[in-house]
Amino acid sequence: MEVKQERVSTRLSLLFFILFLLPFFSLQCAASLPKKGFPRTGTYKKKLDIQVMGSRRYYLLHIPKGLDFREGAPLVLVLHGAFSTPKEIEERSGFSELADREGFLVAYPSGAYGIFGFLKHWNAGHCCGKAASDDIDDVGFLIDVIHDISDSFKVDKKRIYMAGFSNGGMLTYRFAAEQTPMLAAAAPVAAAMGGKASSDEPLWVIPKPARPLPMIIFHARDDLAVPYKGGASPRRGGDREYLSVDEAVNFWVKNNGCREEPVVDRLRDGRVTRKTWPDTHGKNDVILYTMEDWGHKWPGRYFSTQLEKEDPFRDFDAAEHVWDFFKRHTN
Repeated sequence: MEVKQERVSTRLSLLFFILFLLPFFSLQCAASLPKKGFPRTGTYKKKLDIQVMGSRRYYLLHIPKGLDFREGAPLVLVLHGAFSTPKEIEERSGFSELADREGFLVAYPSGAYGIFGFLKHWNAGHCCGKAASDDIDDVGFLIDVIHDISDSFKVDKKRIYMAGFSNGGMLTYRFAAEQTPMLAAAAPVAAAMGGKASSDEPLWVIPKPARPLPMIIFHARDDLAVPYKGGASPRRGGDREYLSVDEAVNFWVKNNGCREEPVVDRLRDGRVTRKTWPDTHGKNDVILYTMEDWGHKWPGRYFSTQLEKEDPFRDFDAAEHVWDFFKRHTN
């Protein structure tokens, strides 16, 4: 009787794995990037000789349709949020589909740590988790990713860009400030540029950049994970604090030498407000998209196509706006 019960239990466990866990593991699978020759269109996985807790760090790279390997291509790095994965941000951001239409390379680096390939996160200085507390060199890792792709493909060094969501957006702020000359523009989404890990910790803020850098920022006013007005997160609790969106915008407006008064546009029946701070030379503008009733999720078609046809956010696609901004700027 006990043997029979053991068999039933084993079968149930196997069934649970197949129905619930296996799909998640399959989501993380990607073919390895070929060492020689020109790869076909698709998303490939590349491991680097950098280890954290015994695991080699990696990134996904999407090769767009019709890429001319003889010409320098733009490169966009897209960073996932905390406890997410490169595959998830690829699907939710829609950057790979956009790359196929526009002809640029897009990389999705993987954060550190995690369990079975999941729960990855970044050291953005003030956040988050074990990556921050262990002072993982994620800025250095992203530099290595850029160099590794540039060694394998003809990348236009004047058109390298970075976008990131939540914790990935925080690292985007940090990288943009610490490695400004490497980027032509950046796009933090639902992120903070600094904060305090706890009430006992000192305030951490990104350093002064070496030069101006065009910046496009997206944030929902009702974001409960990374509050628009700063302070503690109503969703996550605890005493971790974030700087506000206004503080981030003011930082980059001042750094870029932009005009103090923005140009204001109301979009999507007033659900989206776009503020543009042009600089005196028209090269290093700062743009802020403030969204109403959107919460803490990537503002893209992964979510917006599911809305009712009459919803003002129907088919809203931040990646489109980001790329339109990126391609107007070069180093």
